[in-house]
Amino acid sequence: MNPLSGVPNQFQGIAVGPEGLPEEPDLFRAVLAPSLAGWRAEGCKLVWLEVPITRAALIPVAVEAGFTFHHAGEAYLMMVRQLAEGAFIPVYATHYIGAGGVVINHRQELLVVSELHRRGNRPYYKLPGGALQPGEHLVEGVVREVLEETGIQTRFESLVCFRHWHGYRYGKSDIYFVCRLSPLSEKVVLQPEEIEECLWMPIDDYMTSDLVSVFNRRIVQAALAGPGVAPCEIDGYGDPARYEFFFPLQP
Repeated sequence: MNPLSGVPNQFQGIAVGPEGLPEEPDLFRAVLAPSLAGWRAEGCKLVWLEVPITRAALIPVAVEAGFTFHHAGEAYLMMVRQLAEGAFIPVYATHYIGAGGVVINHRQELLVVSELHRRGNRPYYKLPGGALQPGEHLVEGVVREVLEETGIQTRFESLVCFRHWHGYRYGKSDIYFVCRLSPLSEKVVLQPEEIEECLWMPIDDYMTSDLVSVFNRRIVQAALAGPGVAPCEIDGYGDPARYEFFFPLQP
């Protein structure tokens, strides 16, 4: 009976993909034990096991063999087992990333929204924005979010500031980037699934309203106070499809 096949990775371990996994738990149990012994003899310190949802019946067998859960996606569970005591296991993603847009028109009005799904019955006004999608750049994400929530087309200008906090959804932390955007359209078309109200509000009214949080007033002040940092590319470094850089603008 052939052992499981795997690919070495940078953590002095072996990564077993879903392709070679048997369907039957008993067959998996029979090949797993000798495979672990062979990898240990070769000096491997970790074994990574990607179990697709179509092979979910194999998960209890892996747990019996000492594997623990590392992370999961919609269609797979990643499991890991130390073969050497103290072997380094990198943690999985710890943060959400979101972005909000400070959009100010030529009348010195700020684009604001009141969310449909909120805590309590009292409305409050905030910047349009939301979570970035997997593989999405910050510039693309904030422009998309503003368009989806408000119907307003915008152009990215600069990154103004960001907030970092812990204890967010599912015990993860959150980084929220605040970006300055220029409007390319004026007509508001709100997203009814998420937004209860969307409007252009005079900046002075926003800054004095008791329906605006201290945090939201502060980030608008930051956007008005300085030029922020702008996106740019570094020649010869990284694929622009994967990397995004920001550098200070000259005041």
